[in-house]
Amino acid sequence: MERLLLCCFSSKASAVLHKMTSLMSTTSLRCRGLNAGTRSFAAPLIPFPVGMRSFTAPLLLLQTPHKATQPRLLSTSTQVLKDVVLFRHDRTRFFRLLAVFCGGQLVFWSYLAYFAYTGLRDTSSASGGQRAAATSTTTGLAGPWSFNMNLGSSAWRYGFTAGCLAVGGLIVGLGALFCRRSVSQVVLHRGGRTVTVVSQSPLGAGRGHSLTVPLAHVACHAHRHESPSFIPLRVKGHRFYFLLDKDGALNNVKLFDVTVGAYRPV
Repeated sequence: MERLLLCCFSSKASAVLHKMTSLMSTTSLRCRGLNAGTRSFAAPLIPFPVGMRSFTAPLLLLQTPHKATQPRLLSTSTQVLKDVVLFRHDRTRFFRLLAVFCGGQLVFWSYLAYFAYTGLRDTSSASGGQRAAATSTTTGLAGPWSFNMNLGSSAWRYGFTAGCLAVGGLIVGLGALFCRRSVSQVVLHRGGRTVTVVSQSPLGAGRGHSLTVPLAHVACHAHRHESPSFIPLRVKGHRFYFLLDKDGALNNVKLFDVTVGAYRPV
């Protein structure tokens, strides 16, 4: 009787184990049909003792989906959802040195103008013709270019003073113009309809002159690959070009080419 019960139990256990193995094989085949972006784990073998014999069956674990990592592509749509900094370049140290140089030149030429105005005196009418000839100088050139010069006359004194002031002012004006036209940042605002151009400043990054204009009023008259050192940017209503140094960083090249870097008749 005991042998009969043992045989029945062994046959039932074998049938159940066979069904479990068939079910697990079917599930394994279905799991293999998943996409290539899934990650599978190894199936360990767990022993199941039945009577005097031991059987092993694979334990399948759930497969977790894994998204394949792809390089992030920058958007080229002009209707951006938030403000995008297209160009950034900080040259605060250079423009501080430029400001010191322009200030030194202004002081030098101003002192020279003051010396010319106060130091040069007209002595031609003080003691007659002989003293006038002694104080007069010549150009030292031959022919028609040789003539006497009275550096103390009113014409020379006022002319020399005005010339010194003009040179000093010209140096300061060129330095200020170059600072106002050198671009520190170019920001494309949300929606892609307006652009802000921030110029360089010796006071620090982001403290320069800011100009916000519509995108239709901005044009690039030379491609960034054509210009060797600066990218000329034209803004409607302003005479001189805004200069983008090619040593700066273009955060989104494709978006820059279709927005700020595109040619438009302005």
